[in-house]
Amino acid sequence: MSRTTVHLLRHGEVENPDKVLYGRLPGYVLSDRGHAMARLVADAFLAAGADITHIVSSPLERAQQTAAPLAAGLQLDVTIDERLLEAENVLEGRQVAGGGWRALATPSSARHLYNPFRPSWGEPFAQQRDRMFEAIAAAREAAEGHEAVLVSHQSPIWAVRRALQNKPLWHDPRSRECSLASVTSLTFDGPTLVGHDYTEPAASLLPGASGVAGA
Repeated sequence: MSRTTVHLLRHGEVENPDKVLYGRLPGYVLSDRGHAMARLVADAFLAAGADITHIVSSPLERAQQTAAPLAAGLQLDVTIDERLLEAENVLEGRQVAGGGWRALATPSSARHLYNPFRPSWGEPFAQQRDRMFEAIAAAREAAEGHEAVLVSHQSPIWAVRRALQNKPLWHDPRSRECSLASVTSLTFDGPTLVGHDYTEPAASLLPGASGVAGA
């Protein structure tokens, strides 16, 4: 059987000065650092000689912008797949400045935070996993014998990772190993998953990295 690799790429940093939980809201695009992250990821794939024949993106602007440098470097079109969308979240549009999730603990928000296992504030983790698995299977078939890149978002990618590790899908969002512009690579032998790996090609630009201004 032929080997195929499907890379799950999280988008780069988003311009969000008001610290809004933006979810699926339109108009949230990459920051200057986010564009630099996207270029670093593209450079890493190109330098490695990756045999990428298929690129797919979530419809959201930040994902398409992250896919753009790689698509340009490989002269490939980007296919849009709604199954790669960010998770639905009833709290999107609310500010989380200064307090993270604690800032959402207002009476109007707290009523949505009663069940972290589903989760109660948005799309079930199982639904995220299932639609991502469908998108991955479609990409594997489209790139059979080669490599595909799917640009998506943290929560859906992490749902895939938890499923592959045979761990419960519910989790503390602060524990996710899925940094900005990170790559989760799934290797298949025919339709059978034989391995998965995680890398951070843009680690040098992550907030908090040594020498990164404003981190």
